[in-house]
Order: sequence, then structure tokens, then C-alpha cells
Amino acid sequence: MNKFNEIFLDLEKKILAGEYPAHTLLPSENQLIQVYGVSRETIRKALNLLLNAGYIQKKQGKGSIVLDLNRFDFPIAGLTSYKELQETQRIPSETIVRVLEEVPVTEKLNEKTAWTVGEMAWKLIRQRKIDGEIAILDKDYLLQSVVPELPEERAQDSIYEYFENDLQLAISYAQKEITVEPVTQEMQELMTLHGDSHVVVVRSLVYLEDTTCFEYTESIHRLDKFRFIEFARRRKG
Repeated sequence: MNKFNEIFLDLEKKILAGEYPAHTLLPSENQLIQVYGVSRETIRKALNLLLNAGYIQKKQGKGSIVLDLNRFDFPIAGLTSYKELQETQRIPSETIVRVLEEVPVTEKLNEKTAWTVGEMAWKLIRQRKIDGEIAILDKDYLLQSVVPELPEERAQDSIYEYFENDLQLAISYAQKEITVEPVTQEMQELMTLHGDSHVVVVRSLVYLEDTTCFEYTESIHRLDKFRFIEFARRRKG
């Protein structure tokens, strides 16, 4: 076995055993060279294996940070509420409603949704706390002509249960866009980011069966807490 593979396996074992806990730094390259008695190139190959396996994230000027291995699967396809995701994967989570207010549709929101400028909408911002840390920030805009009332206790629980069970809305499909974006000041203030420079942003336009777009969502995820999955089938011809 190559020496860098042996070093990778040893570091992997120590990470899994908690000797190098999540959000802490691995020893520097120089320290690892001393520990294992090998060249810098060998250490870098071992670190690249850890990086590709999802154990570490390299940060310029800091070194190799150990990632949280307790990740949850976030389906790309389908239209699943956060509460449904939380229940099926037993995510230890708490929802905090930060903002719930009526706002007029701006030109910027009109560009995303085609809603009429000046039309009233609900603005809902919620923090999702997982293991005591804010790992997700959800920003929702809901057309008030479709959702005339939005009680805070329902927003804290599940807006989709409220939509479908109380308002009898027939939610049909969504258009999604997933990007990796730099952290903003708002994200730094409202999320627990441990110095992360980027986040995953899932933007969704949600439609009723009659094709009315009634919801626009920006769901902002910390990089180390979720993995985004999709089932793909090969189509011949």
C-alpha cells in the first residue's frame, strides 16, 4: 500500500474516533511531516484523499478543517417540507421564526416571481437549529391573495401542513435552482457558520395545480450539514 494511503487511513480512523473533532484543525502539513516522517508531497496526497472523501475542508490561511460527518440527505427532486424531512430522518431540530410580516412585492421580487409590483405578500424568515447550531436559514415569500392569513405558530410548525390541511391548497410542483454562493452579512448574523466562506442556496418557485405561483423560497444551507441527493434513471434513445 502506498504511504499516503496509509496516512489517509490513519487520519480517517482518528477523525472517526473523535480524536480530531468536527470544526477543529488537523495538524499542519509541517507537523504531519514530522509525525509520519514523509515528504510534503506524500502528506498533500493523503490530505487530498481526505478532502475527496468529505472528511476535511481546506481553508486558505487556516489549514484543514474537519467537517461534521453527521450530514442529512436533502432531496433535490420532489417537493418535501422541512418538517417532513426532519421527521423521516429524525433530525434533532428546532425552528425559530425571526420575521413574519406583510410586505409589498418589489421590482426585484417581481423579476423572480412575475407577481404584480405592489401586491401584498408574506415575508417569513426562519432559522433551523440543528444540534444547537443554526444550520439552515429559510426565507419565504407567500402571495397574500392565496395565503390571506399566516399564524406564527403554524409558521413555526409546518406551513405546508397549514396550506394543505387548513387552506386546502393543491400544491403541485416547484422549479428549483441550486447554487454555491459567498456568505453575506445577513447569513453571518443569523447562522452558525464557523468561518465558512460559502453556503448552498436552494431557490424554489412553488406552484398550485392551476399553475399559480404562490411561493418563492430561498433556503440557505451550511455546507457541512447536508448532502443533496437525486435518483437518476438512464433514458435510452
